[in-house]
Amino acid sequence: MLPRRGDEIKGIKNITIIAEGVQIDGKINCPGSLRIDGSAKGDIVIGKDITIGKEGNVEANIRTVNAIIAGSFKGDMVATGEVEITQTGKFIGNLTQKDALLTVSKGGLFKGESSISSDSKVFNPKEDKEEDLVNNESKKG
Repeated sequence: MLPRRGDEIKGIKNITIIAEGVQIDGKINCPGSLRIDGSAKGDIVIGKDITIGKEGNVEANIRTVNAIIAGSFKGDMVATGEVEITQTGKFIGNLTQKDALLTVSKGGLFKGESSISSDSKVFNPKEDKEEDLVNNESKKG
């Protein structure tokens, strides 16, 4: 049965799933949580959590709160919360966090640099949008 207009299904607005076999290339801006079982390339901004499933393959710059990497990730990640690399996970790139909340399970791979930053601008996704707008305006002029 489909929900009627105005009815809310608990959690339906909070998670977006990119299924196995689906390929995304570009920018993703997700206010809730995101699970990737397919592949994604580009820039990803997540309001809550990102999970890269065992079959997931992501090449991107990611801003998120928490992350679970069970598949392959290549790129730079900025996380304000916890980052977990499971026994099947592969993280190649740079990680910037507010606190040292990185867990790598036995068998998981982390290749890159992990740093802690106290600069709040690093964790604010709105800063990028304003900076892009300024850069685009200067290119026009």
